[in-house]
Amino acid sequence: MQRVLRSAVFRRSCTTFRAPCRPFSSDSFMNGSSATYIEQMYDSWKKDPNSVHKSWHAYFGNIKGGARPDQAYQAPPSLSTKYVPASAVAYDVGAHVIKDHQNVQALIRSYQIRGHCLAKLDPLDISNRPLSDMPPELNINNYFPEPSDLDKVFQLPTTTFIGDRSHNEDTLPLREILSRLQKAYCGSIGVEYMFINSKQKCDWIRQRFEAPGCFTMSSEQKRTLLARLVRSTRFEEFLAAKWSSEKRFGLDGCEVLIPAMKNIIDLSTAAGVESFIIGMPHRGRLNVLANVARQPLEQIFCRFNAQVDPEDEGSGDVKYHLGVCTELPNHATGKKIKIAVVANPSHLEAVDPVVQGKTRAEQFNNRDPDGKSVMSILLHGDAAFAGQGVVYETFHLTDLPDYTTKGSIHIVVNNQIGFTTDPRVARSSQYCTDVAKVVEAPIFHVNADDPEAVMHVCSVAAEWRQKWSKDVVIDLVCYRKFGHNEQDEPSFTQPLMYHKIKQQKHVLEIYSEKLVKEGVVTKDAFKDEKQKYEEVLKTGFDKSGNQPINNRSWLDSPWEGFFNLDGSPKLPGPFIPSTGVAKEKLLHIGEVISTPPPDFNIHKVLKKTLEGRKHMLEKGEADWAIGESCAFGSLLLEGIDVRLSGQDVERGTFSHRHHVLHDQLVDMKDYRPLNHIAPNTQARYTVCNSSLSEFAVLGFEVGFSMSNPNALVCWEAQFGDFHNNAQCIIDQFISSGQDKWMRQSGVVLLLPHGYEGMGPEHSSARPERFLQLCSDDPDVMPDITQESFERTQLWNCNMQVINCTTPANIFHALRRQLKMPFRKPLIVMTPKSLLRHPDAKSPLTDMVEGTRFKRLIPDNSCENGGEVVRVIFCSGKVYYELAKEREKLGLLHKVAIARVEQISPFPYDLVHSELERFPNAKVIWAQEEPKNMGAWSYVQPRLYKTADYKRGIEYRGRAPNASVATGNKHHHMLEQAAVLYSALTGL
Repeated sequence: MQRVLRSAVFRRSCTTFRAPCRPFSSDSFMNGSSATYIEQMYDSWKKDPNSVHKSWHAYFGNIKGGARPDQAYQAPPSLSTKYVPASAVAYDVGAHVIKDHQNVQALIRSYQIRGHCLAKLDPLDISNRPLSDMPPELNINNYFPEPSDLDKVFQLPTTTFIGDRSHNEDTLPLREILSRLQKAYCGSIGVEYMFINSKQKCDWIRQRFEAPGCFTMSSEQKRTLLARLVRSTRFEEFLAAKWSSEKRFGLDGCEVLIPAMKNIIDLSTAAGVESFIIGMPHRGRLNVLANVARQPLEQIFCRFNAQVDPEDEGSGDVKYHLGVCTELPNHATGKKIKIAVVANPSHLEAVDPVVQGKTRAEQFNNRDPDGKSVMSILLHGDAAFAGQGVVYETFHLTDLPDYTTKGSIHIVVNNQIGFTTDPRVARSSQYCTDVAKVVEAPIFHVNADDPEAVMHVCSVAAEWRQKWSKDVVIDLVCYRKFGHNEQDEPSFTQPLMYHKIKQQKHVLEIYSEKLVKEGVVTKDAFKDEKQKYEEVLKTGFDKSGNQPINNRSWLDSPWEGFFNLDGSPKLPGPFIPSTGVAKEKLLHIGEVISTPPPDFNIHKVLKKTLEGRKHMLEKGEADWAIGESCAFGSLLLEGIDVRLSGQDVERGTFSHRHHVLHDQLVDMKDYRPLNHIAPNTQARYTVCNSSLSEFAVLGFEVGFSMSNPNALVCWEAQFGDFHNNAQCIIDQFISSGQDKWMRQSGVVLLLPHGYEGMGPEHSSARPERFLQLCSDDPDVMPDITQESFERTQLWNCNMQVINCTTPANIFHALRRQLKMPFRKPLIVMTPKSLLRHPDAKSPLTDMVEGTRFKRLIPDNSCENGGEVVRVIFCSGKVYYELAKEREKLGLLHKVAIARVEQISPFPYDLVHSELERFPNAKVIWAQEEPKNMGAWSYVQPRLYKTADYKRGIEYRGRAPNASVATGNKHHHMLEQAAVLYSALTGL
């Protein structure tokens, strides 16, 4: 009967009222927009006829009795619930009552969508919107123009929680509805969430902001909040008093950040989180280190000592860029937790993807795929959050299967200014947080001078992350008490704002007075709390006078077994161990990568490719793809996880890798051979195509490499030319991270490089840029006679740059990354045409036990070195072209060609040996790149130094040019031929 009635109500209402009806032709309530509301009323009436307004009770009763929908309404009886015949109903009265309910629903929805526009978010009351500028959809007069309407009682729709459901409060006067909506959405909190495409999630948020009493805090919670606010405030005041002329980038104006973060950590710890990875800019970092990470105060204060030896903190970075990792008990739960604050440069948002990568790695290592034990907290500035593109790139990793961290909590310290730039000219969006909408992250704007409101949104954010495993944003609208730093004069550019700031009452004073008035604390108790922390600060200061700098205290990613107790890296042994592998293992890996599973529909062309691999292995040879796969596979068999990430890496840009096979008939069915070498005992291989991003994805992989030294983490550019989109990560983290922050990383960059006539955008991985970042001194000749020369060079360098010409050498280079007793970034100029070059193959005997990476491959074709007139040093694929042209010109015994496989650290010892072999030869450096690019600028002074400046060094390559390469294929071929001929003949 109920199904029939529902069908009759809604089918007939639709058919009746879509066509114009005489009484309701201009004011119909039975249209598509109100159908949901009518259905809600009907569902309520079914459960309990007394739960709906009497007009609805009569209406549904008449429908059930057979009346047409347009005739079923009757006015509510004043004393009786007896039905009145539908024919006696006045149509205009019915339309008015139904429309009033519809207006109530529209009003509620408008507040849910746009109520944040009227929220009192700005503690300075500069940007708060005046009532005269109220959005029309929030103006009650546009729905109910008569003052008497405010006393009308309305049925609440199921899309709101403003009624007290625990007491079955499902009707409210309009006046109370409006009051509760304003309290929920227009107080110190502004909520943006209605863009989320999930009713379940929207209802979850509504309940936590609309339900009566949802903002209530206990007295104990208020006292804890006050104590934390005291610590945050007094810390900044103490630093200002002791080091008044020092830059500290204090938290003044947003001291509530510390209680906010601690509340999030408390609640997340209670939910099972054991490790927190924090990324943040420099504003407030010292306060976070002291009061969130609980770094010993003496360690922080001694950093203000001007007499500190710079060598004690690497090559040096300012104290408000440093990171830490601490393990401590959480006060709220008693559980032991780990907090890592990741070191960050002044490139404010650059740390975002690094933090996400480190978080993902910890989740991966802890076998925590749901992110329940490890989470990230990212702090942002308002101008940077809106202005820097890496924020958008990082958000786009949120839900990607191999990049997700299962939700991060973002806190924006919204100073309402960027250095000296007004937000009205700094962004095009209404809020600085609008970028987060791209991943449907709810955004909670909150007035930072209302600490209890801040605690509420932090509690909701922590619960949201644990419940939904999604990102959430807290926008702490505050102010910056001083300028960009404490010595800056901000009133030059923001006179009105800083006039108000000077008059602004401090948040600690505001809140303490509130709690005293409520009787939660006494004035004496508040004074004692301040005095107690004052003693803590003084004790830390006294200890700092004799406190030595302890590097281990400032490591954001300490590795067990890689550092001494004082934080200094452990000295390695004298030799780099052999990186070869037993031939049987190589053949087994080769068999696995060449054989698809039996029930798999493989592409016919790829089938031939795999058969070709198998045939090559049977001959005892390996091409580039086999060499790389054997490196990965052998590490996996040794229990070392391998991760390869980047655009198109699963197949490989040049269709050479094929580490993921796709069934041609079954969608989403794939096979990853390297995970099937020894399924029950091997480590895990992750190969994942990334989003079309270099900055965020490379940053992510750098972060991933920081978590575990016993994993090989590689990022491959689609073309090497594109890495410059991630130059910030290379400059600020990869090349300088160890010097600045005592942080080692073994991340590998695979950058396709080589001149094949593909134009200026697809030819060069810019090796000159990496070589310029290498820290070795070209004017200092190292002691090449020492037995441990190779190890010493690698130990002292900041990163390695190689350009291999053989599959065996890339095999060894990748394995050497994990066999060294320390970690250094590895930059690889990988080939393109050499991937299938018939001469670019290696015998498996070059990869077996006892073999190792060849930093330089000498020319053994010249038996009599005294007859050689030219010795050419080169790197990369130009070697094969030189060798072919040499043979063509008949110069095999006159010209020697040595391959410098490891450009940096420069192989002085091996180059010296080659020079001694050919004492009468002219020394040539040949390269494909223009003279102002490539390796020439790096190798020239080092070749001179190796030759003790007694032999001239000639350059043979393209002339200096602004562009990397010509875009004309014919011109490219002419240039290449000229380079080869000139290098071999000197003409």
